[in-house]
Parts: sequence; structure tokens; C-alpha cells
Amino acid sequence: MRITDFDVALGDHVLRVRRLSQRGQGTIFFLHDSFGCIDAWRDFPARLALATGHDAIVYDRRGYGKSAPFGPDKRDLDYLHREAASLNEFLAKLGIREAVLFGHSDGGMVALLAASMFPERVKSLIAEGVHVFMDEFSRAAIRVSVEDYESGELRARLERYHGEKTEALFRAWSDTWLADKFHDWSIERELQSVHCPVLVVQGEQDEYGTLAQVEAVARSVSGPVATFVVPYTGHTPHRDAGEAVVKRCGEFVRSQG
Repeated sequence: MRITDFDVALGDHVLRVRRLSQRGQGTIFFLHDSFGCIDAWRDFPARLALATGHDAIVYDRRGYGKSAPFGPDKRDLDYLHREAASLNEFLAKLGIREAVLFGHSDGGMVALLAASMFPERVKSLIAEGVHVFMDEFSRAAIRVSVEDYESGELRARLERYHGEKTEALFRAWSDTWLADKFHDWSIERELQSVHCPVLVVQGEQDEYGTLAQVEAVARSVSGPVATFVVPYTGHTPHRDAGEAVVKRCGEFVRSQG
């Protein structure tokens, strides 16, 4: 497998991209969570690519890792919608006509929204640890993360990946989701426009969301949907139960041909 890192200009900013090439029969496009980046995925994209015979694209979302910092505008209720809308141009620049999307947490919401906006680009998708509505369980977990960050432990872990961007990306996440205007946030209505096959993956002990999130996705999407609840696992099953996740996700991707 050949691994290549490069930058792609998208609008007024530059994103860092990693391509894992093996002349595969398709491409899996990975979208990381609110604290993630290329390096935080570790070897999971390569393992899933090898298990499916696909190439893989991993990138640092704007404000993360080695991509450009956030712009001057503050996040609003539609920030995930705007990220999803930009994926159409991004995939075109990468020469990808159709992809399998694998999104974790925030990245999973972006993947679902992208599938609803430009279905011709999305062959199928895997949504891991997603939230499609906001509730008190998730808000309480975010408050705990704020305490961990301010105590220094979480901040130190994030700085290894994001350096001087750490403060901005953490506050963009915590301030956004704890804001009063996000109290009733939901994308369940948009999911009705998702017609591609969907696999929803969630840890049984996900500290950020209950299984009601899985049920909401399964109830709302219009296409075929399967669920995989990973026992004894938290918010990041692809890291903590990697072998089981590669196996189940590999089966899902291969079943799409």
C-alpha cells in the first residue's frame, strides 16, 4: 500500500490529506470526530482498506491537525451542514466520483448530511458514534470533558495532535454544543433524504450518546440500514474494539460490491 500526504486548497483554506493507494475497487473516505485528525485514526483506515480491497482517503478537517486554522466566523446551527456541502467540491478535486464514507462522531453527522445533499457521490456510509439530536445525556458528557480539559489532562492529549490549534478547536466544540440555541438541535428530518445503505456503529457504553441515537438514525433514513452495537465499548469502537469493527465494517463494504 502506497501512502502519500499532500495539501488540497478548498476555497480560502488548505486541508492536509493522506491517500492510501492499492489500486482498489473503490475509495473509503474517512471523516474524523471533534478531537481527531489523520494521525488520531492510527492504523484503522489502512486495516479497513486492506480488509475491503479499497483505497482510503483520510484528512484533517479545517481547524485540526495540519490543516488550516478555523476561519473568523463562529460556528452556528448549520456548521455541520456547511462542512457536508463542501465535500462535493472536495471529492471532485480528489478525483473521486463516488465513495464509501466512514464518519466518526461529528464526522459521522457530516457523512449523513453529505449523503442527503449529493447522493450521487455516496455509495454507502458507516456512521460511528453519531448524534442526530441533542439531549441532556450528551450535554452532561460534554461538561465532564470541559472539566477534564481545564484540569490539563485532556488538553495535553489534544496538543500532541493539534498544537497551537488546540484551544480554538476545543472551545469551538464545547461552546457550540453547550449553547442554548443547540438545545433542540436535530438532523433527523434531513436523514429522510439518505437513500444509500447505512451501517450505524456505536459502543454499548458510549459516554457521549445513548442507543436512542442509533434508533433515531435507523428510524429516519430512507435506505437500507444495519446497526452494530459493540459490547463493553465507549465512544471510539474503531480504536477500542478495532478487530471487531474492521470485521463488521468490512462485511458491510464488501456486500455493496
